[in-house]
Amino acid sequence: MTTITRSPTRREPRRRRGFTLTEVIVAAGLSSFILAGVLSTFLFMGRSGANMRNYNDMEAQARRALELFAEDTRQASSVNWTSDTSLTLVVNFANVTYTYNAGTASFSRTSTVGTTTLLTGITDFNFLAYTITGTPITDFSTAAARVTANNTTKQVQLSLSAARSTATVTNATNVVLSARYVLRNKRVTA
Repeated sequence: MTTITRSPTRREPRRRRGFTLTEVIVAAGLSSFILAGVLSTFLFMGRSGANMRNYNDMEAQARRALELFAEDTRQASSVNWTSDTSLTLVVNFANVTYTYNAGTASFSRTSTVGTTTLLTGITDFNFLAYTITGTPITDFSTAAARVTANNTTKQVQLSLSAARSTATVTNATNVVLSARYVLRNKRVTA
């Protein structure tokens, strides 16, 4: 019987260990799908966060504006309509003016302390006035109509819409329709 002996100096070539081209392509494709899913989730979460931040900002501004407006209206002893977007209330013998500025889309309050912007980003705004019987007062176009409105206004209502947007987010819109505020200290007869 013959035995084959190998010489110790000669080695067999080692098998190369690595990935084939097919394995690399499949791995790259799967990684791309997973990365696309993670990235879209990340973008969605960022957009949702920005949208919530915008909505919270609008809600806080609207709540603060309505609280100040309600407090001043309830304490007012007199009202002076300067237009359908501006009214001055006499509160504790001091004038407090609420104005909607269409140019800056803002609602502000002016008192002896100064002017404070209460709400920005307004897309629609209305002051509504009512008599003691609840009849709407709609004419503020002339000086005579405003004098009549000044004398007969017993309730005031504020209606507005505001919107916020970010470059990557659609608009977050908030519609506010306040309650009617009664001028408790103003004398009006039916």
